[in-house]
Amino acid sequence: MSGEAVEGAAAPSRARRARPGPGGRTPAAARAQGATQEAAGRKRTRKPRAAAPEAGEAGEGLPDTADEPGAAAQGLSSPAHAQTVPQTAAGAAAPPDGPAGGNGAPPDGPAGATGAPYGVPEGRAGGLLVAPRGILNADRVPGSDAVRVPAAKVALSTSSVYPESLAAAFEIARRLGYDGVELMVFTDPISQDAEAVRSLSEYYEVPVLSVHAPCLLVTQRVWTTDPWEKLRRSQAAAERLGASTIVVHPPFRWQRDYARDFEVGLERMRHETDITFAVENMYPWRARNREWAAYLPDWDPRNQDYPQVTLDLSHTSVSGTSAIDMAADLGDRLAHLHLADGSGLARDEHLVPGRGNQQCAEVLEGLAAAGFSGTIAVEVSTRKAANRAEREADLAEALAFARLHLAAPVRPRGRRG
Repeated sequence: MSGEAVEGAAAPSRARRARPGPGGRTPAAARAQGATQEAAGRKRTRKPRAAAPEAGEAGEGLPDTADEPGAAAQGLSSPAHAQTVPQTAAGAAAPPDGPAGGNGAPPDGPAGATGAPYGVPEGRAGGLLVAPRGILNADRVPGSDAVRVPAAKVALSTSSVYPESLAAAFEIARRLGYDGVELMVFTDPISQDAEAVRSLSEYYEVPVLSVHAPCLLVTQRVWTTDPWEKLRRSQAAAERLGASTIVVHPPFRWQRDYARDFEVGLERMRHETDITFAVENMYPWRARNREWAAYLPDWDPRNQDYPQVTLDLSHTSVSGTSAIDMAADLGDRLAHLHLADGSGLARDEHLVPGRGNQQCAEVLEGLAAAGFSGTIAVEVSTRKAANRAEREADLAEALAFARLHLAAPVRPRGRRG
């Protein structure tokens, strides 16, 4: 995709909710609904969802619609797709504290209000069934095996539910038991509005753990064309949402001024906030037996002095790099992980972990043994899923994979090996 694919355990505490205004709407919810009124309409029906469009090969949960020299097509999303209200079967569960049989009003809102945040289906009843949040820490029991689980949290990248809406990402993350979400700032205007995102986060009681800055090819005009302003606005959004990490790509080769000051500028921004700027590993672009560098100073963060790095396991597949070696070489600089898989093709696949040939299990087990305390964001492509059930099955499998392997064996007392 012009060499780059579009990017796709503590329980969250009850969040403070904004005071409803006239009509039962919070300001952020009203703004979010207004931004999507044309796409979603005022009348919502419960028709079955159509299968996701197949628009060519893509990675990170988004479709490809434009070919450019050097790699697979770059993903684009139409406003209609980006803002589609998630459809659910009749009788689907409502968020906790929501009015039973109500019309989706936010908790604490008046009965019969229409103030649900963007994309929250109306007429919901019941409560969400939240899956257990991972393997419990085990004590060292003499004569038996035990595991130790690090403090790392597992987040769902909002890109992983494409072509469903941002609200669907929060809903699915809540239902499946993810610890939070990673917000992909994308062409969907809701993802660009920190107040609207905060409203969804509070409504579903799912925290935003990390923010992916809009530095993809398809998001070159999101917020602004100035790459430094993108990072400043990403920082402001992360601070507003309570996220701890911002994922950043290295500059494109044509962004020479930005690339020249990239390391110095990031260091300056680090002194202005407690938020981590984690630069992601990328890959060389390949096409027709040719390969060239698309990123400056380099696609491989091991060759730079970035204090914090995001390791993406689909990108190691494209670059032909050993994920284990890169994790080991990064050491304490590895602050964030994009959990996905790949089969070694020249395109960014973002498969469900375990379905490719990357060392996903070994990387997770190594992080567990090292006591990793960063965030692990599941960033997989589910755009070919035929329906919501199939999409959720993939995302549940990815979460189960993470929980299973994010555990280090603990040697019982008195045993020697």
